[in-house]
Amino acid sequence: MNDLYSAIMARAKELEDETVKVLADMIRLPSPSTKEKEVVDLVCGEMARAGFDEVRVDGLGSVIGRLGDGPRVIAFDAHIDTVETGDLAAWETDPFSPECIDGRLFGRGAVDQKGGMASMISAARIIREMGLNDAFTIYFTGTVMEEDCDGLCWLYLIDEEGIRPELVVITEPTNMNLYRGHRGRMEIGLRVGGLSCHGSAPERGDNAVYKMSRIVLAVEKLNERLADDPFLGKGSVAVTEFVSSSPSLCAVPDGASIHLDRRLTRGETREIALEEAKEAARLAGYADTAVEVLHYDEPAYTGLRYRMEKYYPTWVLDDDSPHLAAGISTYAELFGRSPLVDKWTFSTNGTVIAGLRGIPCLGFGPGDEALAHAPNEACPVDHLVGASAFYAAFTAHLNGKI
Repeated sequence: MNDLYSAIMARAKELEDETVKVLADMIRLPSPSTKEKEVVDLVCGEMARAGFDEVRVDGLGSVIGRLGDGPRVIAFDAHIDTVETGDLAAWETDPFSPECIDGRLFGRGAVDQKGGMASMISAARIIREMGLNDAFTIYFTGTVMEEDCDGLCWLYLIDEEGIRPELVVITEPTNMNLYRGHRGRMEIGLRVGGLSCHGSAPERGDNAVYKMSRIVLAVEKLNERLADDPFLGKGSVAVTEFVSSSPSLCAVPDGASIHLDRRLTRGETREIALEEAKEAARLAGYADTAVEVLHYDEPAYTGLRYRMEKYYPTWVLDDDSPHLAAGISTYAELFGRSPLVDKWTFSTNGTVIAGLRGIPCLGFGPGDEALAHAPNEACPVDHLVGASAFYAAFTAHLNGKI
């Protein structure tokens, strides 16, 4: 290992207890989407303590830490909101009382994805202490509302704050591999009407549940014929909610709606997916079904509403990208082995950064994505250390110091 790489790794290991403490402190503060203020305040304090040149909070509530003032711009991103805990009986530990067991820190958000934030803060400390950055203005962002609406936070950062890096490193969990993309997604709503009547004489009405049930079966068939991609995998569609309305439980339903989770592989677009949903309704015999892409319109903890259509495009970093080459080189030198270059199964803020706004993204983060949203979420401590070292070493590489 190069002497500078060795020094970076050694410093990351010296900061292990500090990195773990920061993550544990974040885990103790529940931060579901739109309720992140306490953890935002904590991150602001930790960034100030780590010696950031500037720390501020944008109108939507995301933390923006700045290091350096070079002419080029890069960013490291971690969302600091989490999903809820789910069934507490499925947890072996209290999800908000972090415990370190067998080298892993347990708690909600340990993997998805406060671990990335803790490692970013330690990396910034290493970059500053060791003088690893001259060329860049580096933004370290702790973003909000990703679990509710991935990318909304970065739509605000790009379009309202004017932050447009040449590269964003997404620190979502990659199990310490390099990721260069993932499928996109859409949330689509379908609604049919019916005619209500007394349940004792259903033939007098038009049952909206029966109509929508036939559409559901057509959607199930649609899933089987969606496009496939050698790298990203197959597109998919799933019915994730079915709601009906009627004047009474003794009345035939006069309305029914479903919610579709549509995952988009390479080549699938908003227009294609929307037309396929309409075609499924037509094949079921209900061409007049209302089909629409849904919108997100919830207020942030700051009170700001920033509306966004729930279309999150597919993105892939080219396999000949110089940013990917830099990541592979940094990884090989730092860890002494070649990385697995892969993709996420789920969706990230990259849907907006790369998918909508065309800014290249590269993924590297502590923790296994299989534990995201799961009970007993836990991040290996050595992942936190390795991620801190990688972010600092990658910055040094981009600066031409290695």
